[in-house]
Order: sequence, then structure tokens, then C-alpha cells
Amino acid sequence: MAIPITEARANVEELNFDGPVLIIGGPYSNLEATEAVLTAGAALGIPPERTICTGDTVAYCADPAATVAAIRAAGVRVVMGNVEQALGTNAEECGCDFPADSTAKADARRWYAFAGAEIDADARRWMAALPGAIRFTLGRRRLVAVHGAPSRINRALFASSPAAEVTAEIAASGRDGVITGHCGLPFTRVIDGRLWVSAGAAGMPANDGTPRTWFALLTPDADGIVVEHRALGYDHQRAAAKMRARGLPEGYARALETGLWPNPDTLPAVEKAGGGIALAPEAVAWGNQAALSG
Repeated sequence: MAIPITEARANVEELNFDGPVLIIGGPYSNLEATEAVLTAGAALGIPPERTICTGDTVAYCADPAATVAAIRAAGVRVVMGNVEQALGTNAEECGCDFPADSTAKADARRWYAFAGAEIDADARRWMAALPGAIRFTLGRRRLVAVHGAPSRINRALFASSPAAEVTAEIAASGRDGVITGHCGLPFTRVIDGRLWVSAGAAGMPANDGTPRTWFALLTPDADGIVVEHRALGYDHQRAAAKMRARGLPEGYARALETGLWPNPDTLPAVEKAGGGIALAPEAVAWGNQAALSG
């Protein structure tokens, strides 16, 4: 039976950051991409305590145990994703919320079974103890990092989602802005002066026809916070070859090479139509007095 998705969010203590914060979306068992993003963060001079992973350390790719070990060894902060929640409670399914009759659901059963056989009891205990949210202050703004949305760990909101839905989620958080990763696509929205950032996924390309990985960078300045979405090349061919060698779903191995998701039907119409169009790195200035609409 599938795991019920917990609505309640356990929060760590309020953190106060005085410098740039690196946001890593789902590593997805992609060791090569994860190491590339961690290396980029170190090159930027961002310490582990100012690096937040939005969860789903484990998913589609070939190295679940090694990827978890790399994240733990790096000492970065990690939010519980639906996959950590599932593995941490020995659930039968990943809690990804795919349609029951979809190819994505069938593929999820395969990679989740593979990951479950690799993740040991110590890693499961670590996953079960992760916070459901990380609250922090950056500059003069109060933010919270969650996996999907404040209301539900596996809720996916997109750049095309109705502004009212995004606003309601930010209001439910009690913060000035929300940082997420579950939807897998990088974007930033500022609505009525409130912020919503999706870091995308480190372990899977952004369905834009390029094999790049993505991460987000939040930098405070005198006027507010600058949110950057940065693309990064890595050894995607090696990551894909390992997936094939380990008998994982071919569609996701091919996605690492082509930059196109195998199951775009899980996306809203706008994002589905945008598949294969290369994304440009983006910087969004979120001012302390911002009152923008999105």
C-alpha cells in the first residue's frame, strides 16, 4: 500500500544566513550531477551550512547509496522529500503522486525497488529524521525550504500554476517566500511581493533539450535578494551508461542524454509545450519593497 503523505511539517530552528545560499533540487541518485553541483558550490565559496537540498536524494538514476553518502559527507542541510519519507518508513511506493495507469508510475516502481535494495538501515534512519521544512532568514526576508509545497510534501506547482494557488501556499507557510524542488523545473515567481522558487532537479535535466543540471543561488544585497538559476555541465554520459548497466528504465537514461523527459504528460500544458526549448540561466531581483505580479 502506498504511503500516506503527511501534511504536518516538522521545522528546524530558525536559521539566520548572512551570505549567499545554494539550493540543490532533487539529486535523484545521479552521483555525477550531485558531485558537480557540490563542486560548483565549493568553487563559489558557499559553505555546507548555507547549502540546502530540497529532498529526493534518491530517485531515477544508478547510484542511490553513493549519492546519499555524498550528500551526507558534504554536510549540507537536507529537507525530507517524498522519497526520503517513503524509504524512511519502509513504504512500498515512492509517494510521487503519478497517475495510477501512467508509464511514470510503472517506471517509479522499478527504480524505487532498485533503490530500496541499495539503501541500508542507517541511511533510512537518516532519511526518517530529516526535517519537513527548513526555515531561514536571508537579508530582511523570512523564507522556508520545503520539498513540494507547504500544504503537501508531494504537491507540484509550476511556472504556469494559477497565481492564487501559489499565493495560498506562500500564505500557508507564514513566510515571505518558499523554496521548493519537487516539480523538477527551475523557475522563480514573484507575486504581490512574495517569492516562490523552484530549484529544479540536480539529477535530471529540465526537459529543455539539453543535458545540463541546474541549481539556484540566493544572494542578499542592499535592495533585497537576487535569485539566480544556473546551468551546469557534467558527465551525463557516464550517468546514463550506469543506468543501462543496472537495468533501470531506458527512458530516464535517455533523458540524461537528450534533455527530454520520457513522461511529459505529467506536466501542465504550458510546460509540456515548452519541452525541448533550451532554458537560459536567469537572475530575478526580489526587492525589499517589491510589489510585483506574476
